[in-house]
Amino acid sequence: MTGRKFIAAISIAIGAAAVASVAGANDSVVKAVANTDQWAIAGHDYGNTRFSPLSQINSDNASKLSLAYSFSLGSLRSNESSPIVIGNTLYVSTSWGPKYVYALDAATGARKWTYEPEIPDDVLQYACCDVDNRGVTFADGKIFVGRLDGKLTALNAETGKELWTAEVVDYKQGSVITSPPLVVRDKVITGFGGGEYGVRGALQAFDLNTGKQVWKTFTVPAPGEPASETWKGDTGLRGGGVPWLVGSYDAKSDTVYWGTSNAGPWNTSVRSTGDGNFGKLTNLYTSSTLALDPNTGKIKWHIQSTPADAWDYDGVNENVLADLSISGSTVPALMKADRNGFFFVANRETGKLLSAEKFVFANWAERWDVATLRAVENPDKRPGPGHPVKDICPNVIGGKNWQPMSFNPQTGLVYIPSNNFCMDFSNTDVSYKRGLFYLGADFPAKEGPGGFLGELIAWDPVNNKKVWSIKQDLPFNGGTLTTGGNLVFYGNLHGDFHAIDAANGKILWKKNLGSGIGAGPVTYAVDGKQYVAVVVGRTASIPAFLGEIGKKMTAAAPEGGSLFVFAVQ
Repeated sequence: MTGRKFIAAISIAIGAAAVASVAGANDSVVKAVANTDQWAIAGHDYGNTRFSPLSQINSDNASKLSLAYSFSLGSLRSNESSPIVIGNTLYVSTSWGPKYVYALDAATGARKWTYEPEIPDDVLQYACCDVDNRGVTFADGKIFVGRLDGKLTALNAETGKELWTAEVVDYKQGSVITSPPLVVRDKVITGFGGGEYGVRGALQAFDLNTGKQVWKTFTVPAPGEPASETWKGDTGLRGGGVPWLVGSYDAKSDTVYWGTSNAGPWNTSVRSTGDGNFGKLTNLYTSSTLALDPNTGKIKWHIQSTPADAWDYDGVNENVLADLSISGSTVPALMKADRNGFFFVANRETGKLLSAEKFVFANWAERWDVATLRAVENPDKRPGPGHPVKDICPNVIGGKNWQPMSFNPQTGLVYIPSNNFCMDFSNTDVSYKRGLFYLGADFPAKEGPGGFLGELIAWDPVNNKKVWSIKQDLPFNGGTLTTGGNLVFYGNLHGDFHAIDAANGKILWKKNLGSGIGAGPVTYAVDGKQYVAVVVGRTASIPAFLGEIGKKMTAAAPEGGSLFVFAVQ
């Protein structure tokens, strides 16, 4: 099926919220998602579609957008939070821990309460890559936030009072929490970071009311456990595979979906064969999509997008869930724009992979074989001991990084913030030391082909093709939001925030907000008026990995830390 062009249009997406079939979900979250005036989850719904049906702001009047209010977050550097909105209250977290969580009047920006956790001063050295926080989660009158010190905290949504704090992981091994958890029924599920520090990945569920751990599932096996044969010796115990980004949930099949990070170390000879003849040493479950039972944490199925990963191609990117019409049949689909440059579409109920096509320039593999579930690699582009490689694309940052994509069921398109730059790569000797980088590689960055470094891509996931795109001079630009008003909202590293026609890519409105934008925007309505909100504050650590390209990224805009909210006045 690789290369096959599917016929038929996309049906109206249900998304993972599956509001018509909610037996397995948390009732308060389902109710919040069903209220289209709200933005109830980081990705808007359980399926991470980032689609809002609101249409008061639309392609006809977007040029009239103006500032409703702004709010200083009181924290600079890598502000990456997507706010959530419940009723008339907007909840937003900041960088550095988070340093603060705020509850604001969503229409005016008036502050209702502030939560300031005690975050240790030394978290920066354990946080790859940067002191970011990507938002909070709501359920049952509570706000949940993961922290850089490896803890998970529940707050009273009305008052901001701390209700409980659970220890998820020891941050001093290099494991921080930067992304919001996922609530399913009475369980708060979270992962953590640390793939670059030689940690062992895991997902954990905590009781919503008490903070007591309910289950823990390691995403990399210990010796003797299932899939341990895919690792050399006991190297899986330091093998990465951390699920540090956001999860998705399908109520119909009662399944949670999460992506896992690269294997550790980057030098593949430590954990696998060091070349393309890796056989069974694929290093499960790294660089994968996992489907899990939210009641027990048991892994139902997996798709490993980069077996025996040699390039730091994390598989953590969000899984977007929607129903697609493929070859005349409605398919409960899972979509992921992977770091390795391939766009994956699978049946989310069965785990059957339907297609995997390049959405950016990627030369590490010729194609991805759906039948064998392996990439057809270009052997000249796989680095190994004594085999340094030049001009590998994509770079370690990936064809798409953490910045969220969105899916619009009206246009049938996915809007992907993508990167276009490459790297040289050579292995080096490496030894494990707790709390320090565990890489074993040098990877200087270089520009990709075509004279651009970033691109906003409108992608047809049924016919596997680019419909339109907007090229950018820099990589690592912002996440996307799409709406029923035929709009896509998107920011870049210069701080330019755009409203774009979702059908044809025409830029309808632009405003510079003073600092680079990585966060995904959100939209909501209060008292019949629609607003669009975005957090700004450019990345600081990522450019340090990217040489001359990184210098351009840093020079593009100063550090910042603000929330901006717009409306058509």
